Amino acid sequence: MKNMIIGVDLAKAVFQLHGAAPDGKPVFRKKLSRNQFLRFMSQYPDAVVAMEACGSAHYWARELGELGHDVLLIPPQYVRPFVKRQKNDAADAEAIVIAARQPEMRFVLPKTEEQQSHAALFRARERLVHQRTELVNALRALLYEFGHVLPAGIRQLSRIDALLDTEDGALPLLVRDECRDLLEQIAEKTVRIDARTQKAQLLAERTGPAKRLQTMPGVGPITALAFEAFAPDMTSFRRGRDFAAWLGLVPRQHSSGGKERLGRITKAGQADIRRLLIIGAMSRLNRLGRSCIQKGSWLERMLAKKPRMLVAIALANKMARAIWAMMTKQEDYRIPTPTVAA
Repeated sequence: MKNMIIGVDLAKAVFQLHGAAPDGKPVFRKKLSRNQFLRFMSQYPDAVVAMEACGSAHYWARELGELGHDVLLIPPQYVRPFVKRQKNDAADAEAIVIAARQPEMRFVLPKTEEQQSHAALFRARERLVHQRTELVNALRALLYEFGHVLPAGIRQLSRIDALLDTEDGALPLLVRDECRDLLEQIAEKTVRIDARTQKAQLLAERTGPAKRLQTMPGVGPITALAFEAFAPDMTSFRRGRDFAAWLGLVPRQHSSGGKERLGRITKAGQADIRRLLIIGAMSRLNRLGRSCIQKGSWLERMLAKKPRMLVAIALANKMARAIWAMMTKQEDYRIPTPTVAA
């Protein structure tokens, strides 16, 4: 056990430090610049350093870890209840120390440079997809103003291109030029998206865990990349249900007085992985995916009596638990044997 715990309120230029003894008694309070902070921590004896898991926290966790300090990252929502009265940098740093001393506190594992690099690639692709969707919607809205109603989706671009090539005079020349300019921008975004998709596929082929994840139906290279970038070590969860709860794929509880009341899913965990798992589950429930569902399986029985979206979320929960088992046992996905309902 280190002799000192230091709470750090991170910022771009000015860092607020709150040092306390193991019993929680304050020892020092300091406000340091960025250069002063690194110099101070390099000269200070090994200590427990607690920070909120926010921007630049993983970078500083690696830097301080190399200096011999033990770094604890705490989710900001778990620190907020410990802020006393007025909120300022000093109060935040003190609250971080108080939160870190709680025996039941949950911490975030610091990410490696490789994980953050994969996250940057994933975020770049997602940003380009959103930008392309925005351009497609702008194109459809412009055509709608001139009486052309087109369905949503990237597949309608060929139909729009054919519409612009017609010379029936239905669209003014300026509108045609604007539509063609939007189509060029969409094509440019598509090229960039495809390039990042290929990078993701190459990364997913290099590592064993990513290959193992893709043995599960509904999990592709993008989902595997998201797991490598955002998911913590699976051994940090005691069981698959804990991992599914971390993803926010479990019902929200409103239980009291011994009466169990369950609502919609919490959506409290990692949004990207949860969204991709639900999309993968939906792909197994469409017309093509249903042909691969085994007779008498749990999935077939659920589809017979429940709405498809509800079944997709339940299937995503099941997929999350199976992924935990695959990662902890170092095994590929095995198709479950269907059981006969009693």
